[in-house]
Amino acid sequence: MTEQQGTPDQLPAEKGQGGAGATYKLAVFEYENFRGKKMEWSGECKDVYEKAQRVGSVIVESGPWVGFERPGFAGEQYVLEKGEYPRWSTWTNWQSNYNLSSFRPLKVDSADHKLFLFENAGFEGRKMEIVDDDVPSLWAHGFQDRVASAKAVSGTWVGYMYPGYRGRQYVFEHGDFKHWNDWGATAPQIQSVRRVRDMQWHKRGPSSFIWLVKWAGNAQKFES
Repeated sequence: MTEQQGTPDQLPAEKGQGGAGATYKLAVFEYENFRGKKMEWSGECKDVYEKAQRVGSVIVESGPWVGFERPGFAGEQYVLEKGEYPRWSTWTNWQSNYNLSSFRPLKVDSADHKLFLFENAGFEGRKMEIVDDDVPSLWAHGFQDRVASAKAVSGTWVGYMYPGYRGRQYVFEHGDFKHWNDWGATAPQIQSVRRVRDMQWHKRGPSSFIWLVKWAGNAQKFES
């Protein structure tokens, strides 16, 4: 982490994570519109308030990252991809909260993306398979808003409570999520999902995609 009023002083960086050769850099500013004291990180930060009194704006120079409402990577999640975030409403569209207290790099270890969503906990009930694309509405493709378990087979994903990538965010890194509590939710509700992509890794052009919804022994396939 580096901290600067003028020229930054180099401080030891905490560990980063990601694919081979991936780099991470994030700058936090005390006030909105990139004003006030600036601090830079290249690895995880468990409690930003050990170094700053407030977080008003953020610039992600390379990433992606996930931020959290509370210290210790707890509470509401915010996906922070490369770009500028001049005020809190640009990293969350959930109006109940604006705190950004901790953050860490997101694991990006695959150029491919595959996600399985399940209606019930323990990978039971109706199943939706999503391959290499974003889905702004699960309803529009034959799936309900109840998602109680998931498997991130490859790639990193973010789910949202509401269609159009709105509401609380939930990160799915590679692995199994047997219950909605495993991704930090208090209810089994997801209505849209999208890939988290780092241009250090994902340099391919547009690709075909497949959505497959399965229920009661039947399947419906959407392909483009």
